[in-house]
Amino acid sequence: MTETVKIELYANHLGITQAIASRLAQIVTEGTIILLEGNLGSGKTTFMQSFGRALGISTTITSPTFTLIDEYTEGRLPLYHIDLYRLEPSQVPSLHLEEYWRGKDFPLGVVAIEWASKLPNVPLNYLKIDLSVPTRSPSNEQPKNPENLDLLLDEDFLEDFPDDRIIQLIAQGAQYVELLKQFQTAK
Repeated sequence: MTETVKIELYANHLGITQAIASRLAQIVTEGTIILLEGNLGSGKTTFMQSFGRALGISTTITSPTFTLIDEYTEGRLPLYHIDLYRLEPSQVPSLHLEEYWRGKDFPLGVVAIEWASKLPNVPLNYLKIDLSVPTRSPSNEQPKNPENLDLLLDEDFLEDFPDDRIIQLIAQGAQYVELLKQFQTAK
């Protein structure tokens, strides 16, 4: 049975989310697979922007929602940033994503997949990052995290969206369990 470890972190402002992403980027190795989950506006792309900067990528990282795959090769490790939001699970195999973690056609690097729940075949070992915005009590002025967030693309709503989030790091497999141990001890 494959070992799994989960860490849950609370970030009460954007700087903490960025620091978590930066710390992870400093300890990942070639061949790392990151599966990103969370509703629209939960911070997946923001997380990857900080992650990429910490890898030494100076190019602005944007969500590859329409391009599907963005390749950044200028950093300490190549970063392959993939976004499956606009695809149906049945369309994903045609992207041949496994080529990015096989290391034959592309140099091994970090493969980061947003909306990874659409993968029909999840790799056996990975680091899953699940970002969510905590639900607020009615007495708090911040909006609740509605289930239909993807329908609320109103810029006024997003401006009021809270900076705090819950970040779950879930390691599947010995390599990723060790990565989380390093993350916990890194400064």
